[in-house]
Amino acid sequence: MYRFTYNKEDFDENNIIKKDVYDLILKHQSMKEKILRNKAYYNGKHDIENRVRASGAPNNRIMCNHAKDISDTASGYFMGNPITYENTGKADIEPLLVAFDKANIDDTDSDLSLDLSIDGVAYEYLYVKEKETNIQSKTLPAENAFMVRDNTIEENELFGVYYWVKKDDKRYKRRFVATVMTQNYIYDMVIIGLGDGGTLDKKKQHRFGDIPLIEYQNNKYGIGDFEQQIPLIDAYNTLMSDRINDKEQFIDALLVLYGAALGDDEEETEKAAKILREDKLLELPEDAKAEYLSRSMDENGVEVLRKAIKEDIYTFSHVPNLTDDNFAGNSSGVAMEYKLLGLEMVTKIKTRYYKAGLRKRIKLFCHYLGLKNIIVEADSIVPSFARTLPKNLLELSQIINNLESTISKRSLVKLLPFVEDPDAELEAAGEENKRRLLTERELFGNIPPVTDEPESEADNGE
Repeated sequence: MYRFTYNKEDFDENNIIKKDVYDLILKHQSMKEKILRNKAYYNGKHDIENRVRASGAPNNRIMCNHAKDISDTASGYFMGNPITYENTGKADIEPLLVAFDKANIDDTDSDLSLDLSIDGVAYEYLYVKEKETNIQSKTLPAENAFMVRDNTIEENELFGVYYWVKKDDKRYKRRFVATVMTQNYIYDMVIIGLGDGGTLDKKKQHRFGDIPLIEYQNNKYGIGDFEQQIPLIDAYNTLMSDRINDKEQFIDALLVLYGAALGDDEEETEKAAKILREDKLLELPEDAKAEYLSRSMDENGVEVLRKAIKEDIYTFSHVPNLTDDNFAGNSSGVAMEYKLLGLEMVTKIKTRYYKAGLRKRIKLFCHYLGLKNIIVEADSIVPSFARTLPKNLLELSQIINNLESTISKRSLVKLLPFVEDPDAELEAAGEENKRRLLTERELFGNIPPVTDEPESEADNGE
């Protein structure tokens, strides 16, 4: 992944140099071909569609979209369940969770995880609408956004850029409309060209305390989940296309006549060929014979090659083919974990880099809430990720029973996939238990009263 850098001493957020922004945009445009190709493959626009064969030869162009399958599986496993947040500090984090809900953060996380899988990098933009006070979150296309850092060893963020192209066919000009985000300001500018330098349309101050653009990486080098498997995907598409082409050529085999002809001239030949096609009847002299000339097809060899290519696609991407026979419904939990070991390792890398972006998001939200006198300790919030896997509830219940005397109830309740809020569940269970004891005391009259205080030593018979 390329890092855009800028000389720290030359940067002044109060005086953005439009020519420098223009140069950075041009450099980014020259490097975004990889992202556009990844997006095209995910959307089913593969190179096989441009294949050209000799005139008259069958030219089936079969597209098998393994790229979409890999990204959907990887992103679903990574972010199929919403992120949960725990508080290790004293301040209440409920205002932050409410702000997340209003910003539809769960939807943003899902979109970002898919962008990461496809592009290898993703961007989130935080903003506040005019005449509103709630933070909004939006994903930006990676082909139109980038972060600029200083040229020190720390590579601190200086400013973020989001741009798009506006065409003016009347004047035959192309303009860049750019939004530049610094630590305290947002610039909206129109850049027409190198000579023009650009015009500043609007400058406004934001209240996030840092650059409101968040960059997420899929891994250290910003590589998409199927990016390095594109040659194998092309080979699979070619093989399947040629397989259909061979079938058509086999059906359209040549008829060879020995010692005879269909007709003495072109008219008689066409008439005889028509009778042959319709009636499937051919009359030949006594010593003549006819046979079809066709290509031999090695279906077994082709099938072995197809399976090998498909296996390599999933093996090297570390994303399993869930339709494979290895993922039978009777597999134990441990066996399933071994089969998903490669995907789990890739997902742990995703999680580590995603948490870096989450820390910045939480920091921006907390800073903005602080302006409303709502204090939330950003450093005390710990995000938790849950994998999207079928759970064996019977096995989980046995684990919970075995650990009941050694692990806290809250930790055990968190293991249950159908419980979203362990604290609320424990509170509801406690209230239900109190009601049950009160009902039983009313019925039988010998049950001690319900109390939250611990029993005394005398009550314990000590």
